[in-house]
Amino acid sequence: MRAAYYESNGSAKEVLKVGTVDTPTPGKGEVRVRLKTSGVNPSDVKTRFGILGKSPFQRVIPHSDGAGEIDAVGEGVSASRVGERVWIWNAQWQRAFGSGAEYVVLPDAQAVHLPEGTSFEAGACMGIPGLTAYHAITIDGSVEGKTLFISGGAGAVSHYAIQIAKAKGAKVITTISSDEKAALVKAAGADCVINYRTEDVAARVKEFTNGHGADKVIELDIAVNAKLLPGILASKGKVVIYGTSGLEAPVPAIFGLLNSICLEFFLVYTLSAAERAAAVSGLTALLETKKLIHNIASVMPLENVIQAHEAVESGKMIGNVVLALV
Repeated sequence: MRAAYYESNGSAKEVLKVGTVDTPTPGKGEVRVRLKTSGVNPSDVKTRFGILGKSPFQRVIPHSDGAGEIDAVGEGVSASRVGERVWIWNAQWQRAFGSGAEYVVLPDAQAVHLPEGTSFEAGACMGIPGLTAYHAITIDGSVEGKTLFISGGAGAVSHYAIQIAKAKGAKVITTISSDEKAALVKAAGADCVINYRTEDVAARVKEFTNGHGADKVIELDIAVNAKLLPGILASKGKVVIYGTSGLEAPVPAIFGLLNSICLEFFLVYTLSAAERAAAVSGLTALLETKKLIHNIASVMPLENVIQAHEAVESGKMIGNVVLALV
């Protein structure tokens, strides 16, 4: 089968290759998915660079997300799954064989039914962006009637988070940096859109919430944005953190102490079985009722995997980057 792979950590141009590797065979409890698409996420870039630690594998086929059709099953898996449209999660998490190939073999549970009417391109965005967004919004129960501040609303996770929060009955404040991004997040349902480059974020939040502040912050980069918390978060509010660009963050400790602020970190790769099942079920319901807008910034062929990684690294793509495998 054709696959993208790397055999050492480094820049995309230095280490990524496309070639022929052995086609995998499903074992007990596994399915093989003939992939149509592969999602490229920031964590895939960090893994390739070695930022998250040196790879223990001699060869790595990158990417955790993707979508396609099950074409073979192993012992213990119902043959009725053959031909099923699915999206996948954690394909390359602590494994050497991700979704950047024509086929991938995974445990049965990691191939989730993809509703008819949902494209394979959208399916390739469910694993990390979709699951992260759903869990971040619902991590501590209902958000109905609450005001959420979702940072970087045009980002892959945040764009879904806005829609999920609105579907759950919340009001949403979000930040953007351009008119193009403002239009995108308004279409997703954001109630208050703040251009952080030209506006006073804290002042706009206070105005929108009548001085109360946001009940919850959904944070994509705590290392950069922690300084904003005293101006935007209500007393006894919560910060849900799913990402950071730095090893440490300057947490406003006195503000947090005096206002009983809760900071909760989570990593989408390590959700418990119950947490993941809840997120998968919630996403499936939203997909089946066509309540999600999917923002696909670029679809490239597998041979352009280097350009795809560079596009994600640049941070300039407004939406998800997906590889087409057929």
